[in-house]
Parts: sequence; C-alpha cells; structure tokens
Amino acid sequence: MLQRVGIPALTVVTVLASTVLGLARPAAGDAISDAKAKAAAIEAQLSQAQNEMSALSQQYDAAQYHLTQINSNIATTKANISADETQVTQDKATLSRAAVANYISDGTAAAQNPIFSGNEQTVGATTTYNKVAEGDISLAVDNLHTAENSLNAQVGQLQGEQSQAQAQVTAEQNAVAQNAQAIQQQKGALAQEQGQIAQLVQQQQQAEAAAAARAAAQRQAAAAAAAAAAAAVPTTSGGGGGNSASSASSASLAGLQQAAPPPSAAGGAGAVQAAESQIGVPYVWGGESPKGSASPGFDCSGLTAWSWGQVGVGLPHYSGAQMADSAPVPVNDLQPGDLLFYGAGGSQHVAMYVGPGQMIEAPYTGASVWITSLRLGGGFVGAGRP
Repeated sequence: MLQRVGIPALTVVTVLASTVLGLARPAAGDAISDAKAKAAAIEAQLSQAQNEMSALSQQYDAAQYHLTQINSNIATTKANISADETQVTQDKATLSRAAVANYISDGTAAAQNPIFSGNEQTVGATTTYNKVAEGDISLAVDNLHTAENSLNAQVGQLQGEQSQAQAQVTAEQNAVAQNAQAIQQQKGALAQEQGQIAQLVQQQQQAEAAAAARAAAQRQAAAAAAAAAAAAVPTTSGGGGGNSASSASSASLAGLQQAAPPPSAAGGAGAVQAAESQIGVPYVWGGESPKGSASPGFDCSGLTAWSWGQVGVGLPHYSGAQMADSAPVPVNDLQPGDLLFYGAGGSQHVAMYVGPGQMIEAPYTGASVWITSLRLGGGFVGAGRP
C-alpha cells in the first residue's frame, strides 16, 4: 500500500516539474528565435558587404593603376620637350660657329669683313650666307615651337586626364572607406545581437535550473513523506536515489606563426608556396605587405602580385591588369599558381589555384588569407598563367 501511495506522489511531482519547465520555455524560446533571425539577417548583410569590398578594392587599384600610367606619360612628354630644346640649342650654336668659321676662312678680316671690304661681291655673298644660316636657325626654332606646342598640348590633355584620374581614385577610396564603415557597423550590430542571444539563453537556462531545483525539492519532500509513512508499519521498503554529473574540459593551443622561408620551387609551385606562407595575414585593401613588415596585409591582387614576385615574375597590383598580362588557361588545364579571375575583365577579384578543388585568396575585410574551395561560379570569368 505504501508503495502504491508513494509512486503516484512522485509522479505528481514529476508532472508538476515538467509543467513548470514546459511553461518556462515558450516566451524565452520565442525571444531567442527572434534574436537569431535578426542575427541571421545582419550576417547576410555583412556577407554581402564583405563580398562587395573585394570588388571595390579592385576598382580602387584600377584607378590607381590608370593614374600611375598617366603620370608616367606626362613625365615622358616633358622629357621629350626638354630633349628638343637641348637639341635646338646645340643646332643654333653649331650654325653660329659654322657661320663664323666660313666667314673667317675666306680671307683676312680686312679683305673679307663687309665692314672693311669695299668689294660688293664679297659683301653680297656674305650677306647671302648669313641669311641662309639665319634661315636654318629660324627653321629649327620654328620646328621647336611647333614641337613644343604639340607636346605642351599633350601635357595639358594628360594633366586633365590626371585630374580626372585622381578624382576617380579619391571616389573609389571613399567608396571603400564607406563600405568598411558599414562592415564595422554591421559587425557591431551582430555582436550586440549575439550578446542578446547569449543573455536570453542564460536566462532560459537559469529558469530551467530553478524549475529543476523546485522539482527536486518536491521529490525530496514526497520521498520524506513516503519514508515517514513506511516507518509506521513493521516492514518498510525504501529506495535510494542518486544523481550524476558530467564535466568536460578543453584546452586551446596558441602560438606565433613565423614567417616562412623563400619558396624552394620555381614558377607556379613557388608562387603557391609564397602565398601559403602568408595564410592568416589580414585583408587590407590596397595592401601588399607580407608577414614581418610593419603593417602586414594584402588585398586579392596584392597577394597574387607579391607571391609571383617571389619567383621573379612581376605583376601589376590590379586584378584586371593581371588578367590582361596572363595567358588564358582552360579550366581543365589548371596548374598550381594559375590565377582565377572574377568580374568583367577580371576587374572584381583574383585568386590563385592551389590544386584539385582548392584555391588561396585574400577574400575581404575582416577575413585573412586562406585556402578555400575552388569557385567556378559567382562571377568567374576565366583563368590565366603569368
């Protein structure tokens, strides 16, 4: 009889505890679900902004590359103007010396100098020669002025293009900065939402723990009542219970990654070795600084340019220019070190083929150089071999 009385009592306690736990979950669960949904939306926005950063960075690199070419053309044109001026000055001096020498070689100063000579023929010949000499000099000077006017017009045009190119560089730089600011804001919002989720989860766990404690106290009270009832008869039966707990521990390893030695292989394999030595270096737009430098960081084209540079192959720091400078390679003939381009003309992103199914890249702000799965979609436009 005592066992029949005791079991229903414990069952009632368990049911009550279960009811308490069940009632504690829905409100917190809904709040957690809402918070997770918000976090997922923020993560989607953050992912989109991070993907856009690579394209914006390459647009900045393209503008900077174009500005560098214009500056080089201006310097070349100015050098041509200076060379022309020097040449005409030399020609003028040569003609002057020739005129004097020819004049003197005709005879004595008294006989040949038109100031002292009364010979009209000599005076006429000397005058004619002087006119020819002066005409040659005048022609050279006229040619110089024509060349200078043409070159100065080119300089003026290039300076106009330089101004536009500099404005484009500034605009692209501002776009990158705005995108980076948006990424930081989204990261802050995501961290805040994740903190809210953690707080809600903790509150839910505390509520469940409190409900479990109340249920345990009720079970103990029921057990004590059963024991007291059992003590009233000669034969008692009782039972014992126990509880168990489990614990887990984890350890983390941390260490500084040393700069890798120069690549031991040549060509594409060496370029891959160089790129892999920079795994973990943060993405920095416009960056081309390896480990060990004052501010290490790469953007996508900076990583590929630096890596190929370690094996003696120079590449411009712009993905579009790298595609133009590379020999096209079919996807079924990819070799380690080949470059993978994304966006029209390779203008948005570049990565490096590592081996079957893998590539290495500097992906976007907030991430670091990593090896990831080969992407042949999402704007992929072709591969090239430097």
